[in-house]
Amino acid sequence: MCYKILILALLAIVGLINANIYLEEKFENENWDDTWIYSKHPGKEFGKFTHTAGSFFNDAEADKGIQTSQDARFYAVSKQFDAFSNEDKPLVVQFSVKHEQNIDCGGGYVKLFDCSLDQTDMHGESPYEIMFGPDICGPGTKKVHVIFSYKGKNHLINKDVRCKDDVYTHFYTLIVRPDNTYEVLIDNEKVESGNLEDDWDFLAPKKIKDPNAKKPEDWDDKPTIPDPDDKKPEDWDKPEHVPDPDATKPEDWDDEMDGEWEPPMVDNPEYKGEWQPKQLDNPNYKGAWEHPEIDNPEYVPDNKLYLRNEICKLGFDLWQVKSGTIFDNVLITDDIELAHNAAAEVKNTQAGEKKMKELQDEVQRKKDEEEAKKISDKDDDEEDDDDDEKDESKQDKDLNDHDEL
Repeated sequence: MCYKILILALLAIVGLINANIYLEEKFENENWDDTWIYSKHPGKEFGKFTHTAGSFFNDAEADKGIQTSQDARFYAVSKQFDAFSNEDKPLVVQFSVKHEQNIDCGGGYVKLFDCSLDQTDMHGESPYEIMFGPDICGPGTKKVHVIFSYKGKNHLINKDVRCKDDVYTHFYTLIVRPDNTYEVLIDNEKVESGNLEDDWDFLAPKKIKDPNAKKPEDWDDKPTIPDPDDKKPEDWDKPEHVPDPDATKPEDWDDEMDGEWEPPMVDNPEYKGEWQPKQLDNPNYKGAWEHPEIDNPEYVPDNKLYLRNEICKLGFDLWQVKSGTIFDNVLITDDIELAHNAAAEVKNTQAGEKKMKELQDEVQRKKDEEEAKKISDKDDDEEDDDDDEKDESKQDKDLNDHDEL
């Protein structure tokens, strides 16, 4: 038994040794921006990140990240690391997002770049390899972007991946495998998965409609036909509207002045609409004609859709209307289990955040009640003063009236 435990422990150690961590950033100290570079791209009004755990948290130190701090700003900051390729290895991109401002419109994603990026000029049009993470704007846009660059063009996922829209910390994880499969996880729970070729339009379709095929002229695709023996009843045709039988000519109606009086029209209860013959099953019905397909000569398979030949920079390139998002726990690795373990504490983090926020909300609620009571009491006092002034004015008037007598 002890021998088996020892073997398992050794295997775990070997796994850790073989694991590659290309980037790990927990923003543990306030000098984080010594290794991150702000963009200075002209024509953009950029905001600054602050180092903080936010207004509610589970651990005041461990939960510190970088927070957007100015409303209606672009944010562009990036970090370089040793270049790598994910050839024949999994690629895992993971980070945490906390929209504690209850974001109304803004991005919460990261971009991975090759080494050609000029970090001081990073902007929305800078070419990237992968864009991944949540994006929220109003009730209509609450999705997780998963975008890959392929042959110079950005390709969006064909599925709608829903993101979290509350105010607590959430881990977003993208796993891309060498077999061209992928997974998207939120808080270590799989929310989407599939095959890269199926869920992105990287390649031309395998099949196309045969351009030489045409529907035969005698192809009957009508499931029913009118009954040739069905005849319209003789009393079918009735007008849709008839004069109101209960209407009477007004007494003051002058035919010479007002013209000939006509009763208003009302719906005819006997109107049956346009007559249609009964339908019968069509004996010649062949079903819906399907255009035959052929192999697409432009389709070229690619078993390396997953491959990123060079990645060496990660950036936050965002626009936010309402600031306050905190980014943290950035991890790029080829070790899926390592990433899973790194996100495993998210439930505890969320529980601590919720507990603290609920206490803050309760304090605020009581404060608001006290303020409302003060305003109400002040209004009551002012009403009493008005009543006293009215009484004094009435007494003065009575005295003046008495003196005149």
